[in-house]
Amino acid sequence: MRLNRILLSASLIVVALVVQVSILARLQLPGAVPDLLLLTVLALAMVYGPTGGSLVGFGAGLLADLAPPADHAVGRYALVLCVMGYLAGLAKPEGGKLRSATGPLVVVVGAAISSTLLYAGVGALVGDTAARDVGLGGLLFTASLYDLLLAPFTVPWIMALARRGEHDPVADASGDAGGDVAAGWLTSGGAKGLAIGRQRGLRARAMKSRVARAGRIKGVKRL
Repeated sequence: MRLNRILLSASLIVVALVVQVSILARLQLPGAVPDLLLLTVLALAMVYGPTGGSLVGFGAGLLADLAPPADHAVGRYALVLCVMGYLAGLAKPEGGKLRSATGPLVVVVGAAISSTLLYAGVGALVGDTAARDVGLGGLLFTASLYDLLLAPFTVPWIMALARRGEHDPVADASGDAGGDVAAGWLTSGGAKGLAIGRQRGLRARAMKSRVARAGRIKGVKRL
């Protein structure tokens, strides 16, 4: 991984972990805790691809394993996020630009369910029955719901920052991160409107050229 990619990923992961531990975990919401760290890994993986996503996921999970108040074995969440980062990287959009919000939202819901199941499964192997005591069904539902509600406010902007850090020509052509997010995540009609406008402009120029040529031909005939 390149240096700018490592620095950007590390900064986003640290911010996400601090917000999750100091704010989201203290909201005392029923069921699961909104997993901002998972969303950050998913967003970066959908820009960097499966290899970069797995490395980002492993680093983020290891940091979460070591950060207080972690009460589980070191490496457990690192394994979960490494797998999620790899799978999310396989869903990297062609050309690096989002065409609609459907694909990323499906990735978010699938990752929320899969990460909860994988975390609970690894915990069961080492004798941790906390997920069973709380209720796995409730955890799956609340984890999917919270992450789905939080995703539109985090995933597209993190992806835009990652593309800009990569000097992606798609992101550079859009001019700014907000424009790319608006075009890729929230709407798919902006590019079509721009293309139609360009076509109309070309047609108008062609018509003016024809009129000018016709005027010159008539003038020659009059002479």
